[in-house]
Amino acid sequence: MTPETMLQFLHTAELLKCRTRHSYTSSGRHESVAEHSWRTALMAELLRPEFPQLDMDRVVTMCLLHDLGEAVTGDIPTFEKTKTDEETEEAAIFRLLAALPQPTRSRMEALFDEMLALGSAEARLYKALDRMEAVISHNEAPLETWLPLEYDLQRTYGVREAASDPTLAALRAAVLRETEEKIAAGTEPAKENRAAKTPLCL
Repeated sequence: MTPETMLQFLHTAELLKCRTRHSYTSSGRHESVAEHSWRTALMAELLRPEFPQLDMDRVVTMCLLHDLGEAVTGDIPTFEKTKTDEETEEAAIFRLLAALPQPTRSRMEALFDEMLALGSAEARLYKALDRMEAVISHNEAPLETWLPLEYDLQRTYGVREAASDPTLAALRAAVLRETEEKIAAGTEPAKENRAAKTPLCL
């Protein structure tokens, strides 16, 4: 890959820093698509010891790249996204990949095909983490930023994807407990709790 090709691709990917998602951060600002993708990849890396049978390098790559098309289309919340929106985003991904040289282009295209089809255990894990990260983000956001429909969505989104694995199911159950605590308190109590439970944040 030439430096010029790589830089052009990175300049396009930079737009993911600019595209905001529906969710907010704990500080009360909209999160970016890049931030969501980064933390989804971080989740995969943290879970590496729990899935020794999987190619976790591929899962991390899937997490980093899964929303690449939103550099072109922007983000549409899951409860508003249509089949046409999904197809438009998928087409944008493959247009971006078409500018890459071989063999990188074919490798990335095959990876995206696998992700879209959920045709492997790695792809299914990435999808579960993608959904769970969104729920975690909403738990961290100020409660006043939630839409009414998100109270139920927080309880159900990604549950099916996590149910097939005990580690994922346990993590999703812990996320649900945070959701219920936040709703019951009517505020955002988890922020102080997270700080107390996180000695690495010095």
